[in-house]
Amino acid sequence: MFSFSSIQDYHYALQAGDLTCRETVLYYLERIQRLGHLNAFVQVYEKEALLKADLLDKERNEGRKSGKLHGVVIGIKDVICYKDHPVTAGSRILEGFHSLYNATAIERLISEGAIIIGHLNCDEFAMGSSNENSVYGRVRNGLDPEKVPGGSSGGSAVAVQASLCMLSLGSDTGGSVRQPADFCGVIGLKPTYGRISRYGLIAYASSFDQIGIFGRNIEDLALVLELISGFDAHDATSSREPVPAYAANLKSDGRHRIAVFKEALDHPSLDPEIRFQIRDFLDDLRLKGHQVEEISFDLMDYIVPAYYILTTAEASSNLSRYDGVRYGRRTKDSEAGFPAFYLKTRSEGFSMEVKRRILLGTFVLSAGYYEAYFSKAQKVRKILTDRTKLIFNDFDIILSPTVPTTAFKSGEKSSDPVAMYLADLYTVYANLVGIPAISLPLFTHTNGMPFGIQAMTNQFRELPLLQFSDELLHQYKSYEIPSL
Repeated sequence: MFSFSSIQDYHYALQAGDLTCRETVLYYLERIQRLGHLNAFVQVYEKEALLKADLLDKERNEGRKSGKLHGVVIGIKDVICYKDHPVTAGSRILEGFHSLYNATAIERLISEGAIIIGHLNCDEFAMGSSNENSVYGRVRNGLDPEKVPGGSSGGSAVAVQASLCMLSLGSDTGGSVRQPADFCGVIGLKPTYGRISRYGLIAYASSFDQIGIFGRNIEDLALVLELISGFDAHDATSSREPVPAYAANLKSDGRHRIAVFKEALDHPSLDPEIRFQIRDFLDDLRLKGHQVEEISFDLMDYIVPAYYILTTAEASSNLSRYDGVRYGRRTKDSEAGFPAFYLKTRSEGFSMEVKRRILLGTFVLSAGYYEAYFSKAQKVRKILTDRTKLIFNDFDIILSPTVPTTAFKSGEKSSDPVAMYLADLYTVYANLVGIPAISLPLFTHTNGMPFGIQAMTNQFRELPLLQFSDELLHQYKSYEIPSL
């Protein structure tokens, strides 16, 4: 019986002849079908995945050089372009659209021998914290199908949680990788803004969006990050910073200077049991020789408002291109003339949550309100960025809860958008200031659900972040995903 533990062990098994890429793909296809009620996948590329597996098996048997992701089965969020395959961002308005090119991240995966097994469900245009806002229906948390998996990359988190693929890609605009990782008991990494090219990633908020990675161990995430990172001429915001050999340099025995925001741990929305377990964890870190200091961060209450003002403004601009003229779904009302055609197409094509954010973004950009809202939010972002630089002069790592609660029941917050937005309280900060962040599934709540700790480092300091994360997972992880 096939069981995936790590890319390294998988490659050992392939080289030893204990299994083949075809057998591996068949294993995942069977699980995708059997656990279809979780609704993680929106498209499964069965024939193509098997053909790629056969080709890889042939190359290996002939002794040809293999890529570093040879035969690794990966799922991708339905906002990432895969040439000649549908990509819809979970929206009716992109119905029938097929990508004309590969995202740079996908191109780099394929060049290293990865097998793309399908596109994964997500909140429409990556807008949501529960994966209940998708034209394909909600994704179910494999640990409790009545609960949400988190969003917007809920399908990507569940695919790894339920062993429907080895790793998956998501996108993170304000926590859309880390929050579902927390709810599903897996690892979720958002790199520094610009570390991974956004070329081929459907835009929500361009100055916040970043492709992220889900997995079950740090070694695998480090390898994938290393292979898909780096400058891309197609993306002017991608960084020219050198990409370290993350996977080969994970071992570190150093003591760390760790900052914890008092306001984060004392926030009234934080579940008391999560607060207690994290404080106990911090005490243990001190006993192990780490410098752990609670510092005041009086900007906490400004983070979520600034984030939603800025991201909705960018979304209003980015989503204006979806008008049904050049591609995607258009209204079937043949009598509609201009501008009714646009109005009906967009009204029928977008869900309520996307409409809400477009309207809010249009409002804050409008004459008379631009200075009152958008400009002030930009100033808050600058202040946050400057304050963060000062913090990292004295500390190596910032720790916080990932989410205020464990996974909640489906529909529980659907009628209260503000309560839903507050689920992003701890995650949006990293996107506002462009730093890397990771959610680590260290703990188990008495309600049986997992929850994690979020670690953040300074820009382009992914290597120490991964080293620290690997150390924590080996020393503290108490939560293990049950067989689904």
